Amino acid sequence: MATEKAIEHYTYNDYCLWEGKWELIEGMPMAMTPSPIIKHQALATKVSYELVKSIGNCEQCLVLSEEDWKISNDTVVKPDVVLICDEPNDKYITKAPEIAVEIISPSTAKRDEVFKFELYEKEKVLYYIIIYPDDLKAKLYHLIEGKYVKQGDFSKETYDFEDTSCKAEINFDNVFKQFRMRQ
Repeated sequence: MATEKAIEHYTYNDYCLWEGKWELIEGMPMAMTPSPIIKHQALATKVSYELVKSIGNCEQCLVLSEEDWKISNDTVVKPDVVLICDEPNDKYITKAPEIAVEIISPSTAKRDEVFKFELYEKEKVLYYIIIYPDDLKAKLYHLIEGKYVKQGDFSKETYDFEDTSCKAEINFDNVFKQFRMRQ
């Protein structure tokens, strides 16, 4: 006789009670520990700065770091950096960001490259950027006709996001320059 394993299915209400940093993907809790390394945080800050600088005084968009995006009652993620526009809620993100950035770490690589890639594509995030700190490069994807199309690998180039609500750009040379000098 086969024994069935009971797998707990968690919801947003459960998530709100947890201590520490977590994500919830289709009811499965995923710890965000240990804390990101300094290089990870510095790259997130540099990407945020590039986006904030480029959108200027645009009043409809915000650049945020590690903010809850509640996709459904059993899926809550914390992208490293997002550009959100016309968000009606001030408690957590409810609409798909126009740009989502994830910075790869050994403990999150599969989550970022597979699960979040598919999730962000399904949720219609216009641009998805995966940053590889060890390689000092970013893979940039643009949602075209419901599917991500790779725009390229970036390390010294500038990318202009043509169809975001506020004109945005990232100069990847500025993002990686400090770390390139240390190699």
